[in-house]
Amino acid sequence: MPHFEITTVLPVPPEQAFDACLDVEAHTRSMATSSERAVAGTISGRLALGGTVTFQARHFGLTWRLTARITAWDRPLAFVDEQEAGPFRYWRHEHRFVAHGQGRTLMTDVIDFASPLGPLGRLADSVVLGRYMPRLITARNAYLAAHL
Repeated sequence: MPHFEITTVLPVPPEQAFDACLDVEAHTRSMATSSERAVAGTISGRLALGGTVTFQARHFGLTWRLTARITAWDRPLAFVDEQEAGPFRYWRHEHRFVAHGQGRTLMTDVIDFASPLGPLGRLADSVVLGRYMPRLITARNAYLAAHL
């Protein structure tokens, strides 16, 4: 199963970084290159423990929907979102926040995922998604860092 971690320094304290990462509109703005938008569940405002959101986006020329639920919450240190429905066989995204001096936060994204379709999915994970997903999260985080 693919696993990766991305660390990003955000120019705000952990509480503000935590809240920004749960803000649905901030998320969709950070993913504008894939035309991502919230279409069900919490479609505006901030997600909370147990809350769900369904995002629709275009990747690889196709429109995808992913419904995620916030399954763990320890404000301002960490939260987890997991796929309830969508293109992956498995998706778990842990967000960790640590004070990084001078009012900044070191945010770490810990992501585990797996595509469906057995051997074909594992091939897609290793050949395409294993590179695509870290780049997507890195770009999202760069946008977030620049706009907080």
